[in-house]
Amino acid sequence: MADEHTPNTGDTRPRAEKDPDDWVTGEEPMTGPQRSYLHTLAQEAGEPVPDDLSKARASELIDELQHRTGRGR
Repeated sequence: MADEHTPNTGDTRPRAEKDPDDWVTGEEPMTGPQRSYLHTLAQEAGEPVPDDLSKARASELIDELQHRTGRGR
């Protein structure tokens, strides 16, 4: 149930505690598990993925590709 500070967008995906842009370690290189899952999603979506993404950007791209591929619902 949304409160007065949370818009009800119909999106039922779990939300991260913090925005990836606000992560203290967000600029560090993406983790091994992020890289693996991102490449799986990218292959399904037919998208190339750079290998030098930050943790924050990898997380954002994972969310985008999950939405496009129908995963993570």
